[in-house]
Amino acid sequence: MGWAAVVKQLFTMADDLEQHPQGWLSNWLPTWRPTSMSQLKNVEARILQCLQNKFLARYVSLPNQNKIWTVTVSPEQKHHTPLVMVHGFGGGVGLWVLNMDSLSARCTLHTFHLLDFGRCSRPAFPRDPEGAEDEFVTSIETWQETMGIPSMTLLGHSLGGFLATSYSIKYPDRVKHLILIRAPPTWVKAVASVLGRSNPLAVLRVAGPWGPGLFVDFFEDDTISEYIYHCNAQNPSGEMVFKAMMESFGVPITMIYGSNTWIDTSTGKKVKMQRLDSYVGDMEIEGASHHVYADQPHIFNAVVEKICDSVN
Repeated sequence: MGWAAVVKQLFTMADDLEQHPQGWLSNWLPTWRPTSMSQLKNVEARILQCLQNKFLARYVSLPNQNKIWTVTVSPEQKHHTPLVMVHGFGGGVGLWVLNMDSLSARCTLHTFHLLDFGRCSRPAFPRDPEGAEDEFVTSIETWQETMGIPSMTLLGHSLGGFLATSYSIKYPDRVKHLILIRAPPTWVKAVASVLGRSNPLAVLRVAGPWGPGLFVDFFEDDTISEYIYHCNAQNPSGEMVFKAMMESFGVPITMIYGSNTWIDTSTGKKVKMQRLDSYVGDMEIEGASHHVYADQPHIFNAVVEKICDSVN
C-alpha cells in the first residue's frame, strides 16, 4: 500500500470515529482529547498580552445568535480606513501577534475567528459548497455591519484569502483594497485527491494526548503550538464543507507570497492577465514560506502598511 493510500485510510478512520461514535466511544473521545474552550482562552490570553498597543477582545453577537470572537487593536484610530485580517484554515487571531502592533500604528486593526474555528460559534452548515461559502460570506458581512465598519482594507491568508475574495466579489463597495497572502489554487486539489472526503483536522483530534506534539517540529514557541492545537481540537461543524469549497471585479488586489512556499505562484500572473483594467500587485518575500506573516514579519508588515497608507 502506497503512502497516499495509507494517509487516506488514516483520515477516513478518523472521520468515522468522529461522525459515527457509538456507546462508550462517544463518552470516551472528549476525555481522550486534552482540550477545552477554557484552555484555548488561557493560551490566547498569554499570546495577546505581548501586544503593546491598546486592544479590545470580545464576542460580537450576530442576529442569528452566532458569536464571532473578535480582537480590535488601536480602536482609537478613527480617521483611517481600518484593516481587517482573516486567518487561514486551522488558524486564529493569535497567529497575527507579530503583525498587530505594527499594522495598527496608523489604523485600527480588526481580526476575528471564522465560524467553526477557534473560539467562534460552531453552527450547522449547508452541505453543498455554494451554500457553505455563502454562509461564511454572509457571516462576515453581518459581522462588519454589527461592528459599524463602512469600508475596509481586507487581508486574507490561505483559506481566509478565498473567503475574502468571495466577499469582495459580492460586496465590492465595502473593500478598498484586497490583500491575499497567497491565492488558493493547485495544492488544494492535490491534497483533496489524497484525502478524498475526509476531514483534514480529524486526525489531530483522534491523536488525543499526542495531538499537541504534532506541531512541535514546525514552531519553536510552545505557546503558539499549544494555541494552534486548542484552536483546532474542538468539536467541528463545518470543516467538511470548507474542503468542498476549495474544490471548485474592480477591487484593487495585492498578492503576497513567500519565496519558499510550496504553492503555485503563477496565480498572480494569471490574475494580472485577466484584470488588465484593474490594479493587481504581485509580490514575493524572500526567506518566507506559506506563513509569510510569521516568517518575515518586518518585511510583511512594511508591505501591508504601505498598502494601507495608499488606501487612506
